[in-house]
Amino acid sequence: MTADPDLLDHVLRIAAAAGVEIEVAHDPGAARLRYGRPPLILLGGDQVDACVRARLPRRPGVVIACRDGRDSRPWDDAHLLGAEHVVLLPAAEPWLHERFASTRAVARGGRVLAVLGGRGGAGASVLAAGLAVTACRERLRTLLVDADPLGGGADLLLGWEEMRGLRWPQLARASGPVDPAALVEALPSRGDLVVLSCARDVPDEESPVMPALPADAMAAALDAGRRGRDLVVVDVPRRLDEAAAVVLQAADRALLVVPAELRAAAAAARIVDLVLAQRRELSVVVRGPGPGRLGATEMAQALGLPLAGVLRPEPRLAAALERGEPPASAPRGPLALLCARLIREVTA
Repeated sequence: MTADPDLLDHVLRIAAAAGVEIEVAHDPGAARLRYGRPPLILLGGDQVDACVRARLPRRPGVVIACRDGRDSRPWDDAHLLGAEHVVLLPAAEPWLHERFASTRAVARGGRVLAVLGGRGGAGASVLAAGLAVTACRERLRTLLVDADPLGGGADLLLGWEEMRGLRWPQLARASGPVDPAALVEALPSRGDLVVLSCARDVPDEESPVMPALPADAMAAALDAGRRGRDLVVVDVPRRLDEAAAVVLQAADRALLVVPAELRAAAAAARIVDLVLAQRRELSVVVRGPGPGRLGATEMAQALGLPLAGVLRPEPRLAAALERGEPPASAPRGPLALLCARLIREVTA
């Protein structure tokens, strides 16, 4: 991200020598929709002030590059942007060449699939867990990330509430860089599925507000998933905080779950506007049947979104969840069949 033509020419030469493809943005507005996705963000010193004002979410893999070492602002503001390094070109050209080359493996890493509900109780958490369970059945190493501090916890939905392992509160309190392999190893796991779940702790009397998930910790979790897993499924809250913005900007695909109801469509329309401010792509999964016989195609047209699929009734699902059975455990059920198709599409 730079509007300095000389700096851009220099960076393009280094990238070509390292064999990597880069995408150029001249300011934060042009970069915002894709800020969370690339394995590396190279930020020109001329854009540091603009990025601070734009309040771009913190994420790993940000490097500030400068041509003039006399300006102290990039060094002063690096911590505000979560920058890992500030480099001075051309002296740092060999280092930047190696840093570019190291991103090739990350760029070929796991896919990220974001799922959120158009209204409360839409079924987004069940679909997210079902996608993770189905992906493991397809022999995909999968990370399920629960990004909703006000939800019941993905571990409870899977029947894993007694399993030992790292939850969000411990990760949020961690300081310094997070090793991707160590993070995945510390999470509750069974077979090819690992889960990063929110805790169900009640806020204490001194701090009655449930804290939001830190955006930099979310970025570290996604980075760990891309590096060490084939698929990352994130259950995104409807309250789009900075951590949710990181997910939506990084996701390869985003799904909005909406019941086939008129009021649900009205509520979801507001969510659609917020999501599309963070990314260009969003598709809808319609949960039917609706009480007013609204069709899935009608719902998708009302929201102005492509239809990703229909979540058909599964009478035994609710009872199975109460018994602690994970969603999509029945491989021929409607949920599992839908999940299998969605996974094939995102991993193709």
